[in-house]
Amino acid sequence: MQITNNKNQHYELMGVIFDMDGLIYDSERMFFRHKREVMKEYGYTETEENYSKTLGLTGETLKQTVLSLYGEDYPYFEISQKARKVMMKTIKKEGLPIKSGIVPLLQFLNSHELPCAIASSTHIEYIKEYLSATGLSSYFQAVIGGDMITNSKPAPDIFLEAARQLNCEPKHCLVLEDSENGILAAHRAGIPVIGIPDMKYPAPEYIDMTFDLLESAENILTMLTDSSSD
Repeated sequence: MQITNNKNQHYELMGVIFDMDGLIYDSERMFFRHKREVMKEYGYTETEENYSKTLGLTGETLKQTVLSLYGEDYPYFEISQKARKVMMKTIKKEGLPIKSGIVPLLQFLNSHELPCAIASSTHIEYIKEYLSATGLSSYFQAVIGGDMITNSKPAPDIFLEAARQLNCEPKHCLVLEDSENGILAAHRAGIPVIGIPDMKYPAPEYIDMTFDLLESAENILTMLTDSSSD
């Protein structure tokens, strides 16, 4: 399969790596809403600007970023776990919205036997719950959570591991990301990345790192051609 961007740059594509929150699912806004309510109970005020600084992060990197915003006394684990539990109740009750264009793209990639992976900063237990709740598990040959990797995005580790599990050279993979930290991580991994912004539009220096910047995953379908038919 060949992929071509709006500058007529192209390469042979052999595997696709998806971020999850804000990319596959419209879950960033949902988690932001629940976290903001839980933080209010503890006397803290969450803002969209502060929340956007944590997008794509996990582990110690995420913790230190949050503490730098709200102080060393901020009950990081208590608030995070409570917000996550509240969110899971909402998902079980109301479902989890899938972002526009994701299902048609996954169906197309699956029909053309292009392997797909999830590389998300979210812990693996929640990724599996999300996939099970939405029936998307069968589309992914590899799933890597943030708790399975030592170094968080914007380090390249999670994307390099995804490429390894897909048995695909990084230069022949494609990363789909919504966050600046994710775009930078893919860039550092040497993997072409398409940005599909969600809660925050990337700054120019991150846009420059992308293979393309799109409004929806649906637009990717117009970029793909079957190179075997040439």
